[in-house]
Amino acid sequence: MEQAETLPSGKPLWRRIVDYPLVTMILAIVLFIITITIAAAIVKLVPLKIPGFTFDLKFNVLAIVLLLLIYELVIRRMGEHPRDDYRDPKALRRLLIGLVAGFAVFSVAVGVAAVIGVYHVNGRGDLSQLLPALIASALFPAVNEELLFRGILFRWLEEWGGSWVALLLTSALFGCAHLLNPNASPIAAVGIAFEAGVMLGAAYMLTRSLWLPMGLHAAWNFAQGEVYDIPVSGMPVHGMVNAQLSGPPLLTGNGFGLEASIIAIVVATLFGLYLLWMAIKRGELVQPRWVRRRRLAAEPVAA
Repeated sequence: MEQAETLPSGKPLWRRIVDYPLVTMILAIVLFIITITIAAAIVKLVPLKIPGFTFDLKFNVLAIVLLLLIYELVIRRMGEHPRDDYRDPKALRRLLIGLVAGFAVFSVAVGVAAVIGVYHVNGRGDLSQLLPALIASALFPAVNEELLFRGILFRWLEEWGGSWVALLLTSALFGCAHLLNPNASPIAAVGIAFEAGVMLGAAYMLTRSLWLPMGLHAAWNFAQGEVYDIPVSGMPVHGMVNAQLSGPPLLTGNGFGLEASIIAIVVATLFGLYLLWMAIKRGELVQPRWVRRRRLAAEPVAA
């Protein structure tokens, strides 16, 4: 997919600066951070009591609402080429495909771990925290992280430096962001960058919407935590079964979960590379901004 590039026109200087992809990206990130901060402040200052909802859970729900609102009101209108990554006629289909694929890919990783003896089910689990976990570990990251990393960072990095630059940088940043999680390690960060960064970035490239990556992200988290009782990026969980990982750290993830295991890294990265291949095959590879403009400038002017 080539951007409908145009050479600089009679726009005022301030508008050309604001519309420059990297500047637009920074402004969108600032809006994202402000929105998250406002959500936290509202939850803290307004003592709304909802049975079963902790501070974090109320924050997650409110943040999702406010982020979607600020995206639709402001962020989608920004930049040289405004577009809405949520406005997709195939949204439901792509979301469902993402949910099924995300669950299936992680299930394959768990199956491999079980076959080689590092994943063990010890008994029945605990479903009492299913709804809070669904919101906190699946829904919130799927909306929050996909909007930031794909809907903002990938979108404008790609518009500036092309698809390869966007995929490389957003994958690296996504991995680094998980270094703050419990039991994180450089291996875990590299694993997240390859298995999730490539998979989710390629899903966004393939569809040019957020629905497929959101489905993949939500199902991946839900499957590992609430179904298979495996820590979600180092965070403790209560699954439908009671299970444990035991064995060499490279196979178990060393407390971070299977995401830091060579098993999940290989399985999910292969799936991500398949999505990337599909995106390239469909012509969704974007060239850097300077290449597109140089090509446009070289085109003969119609008489």
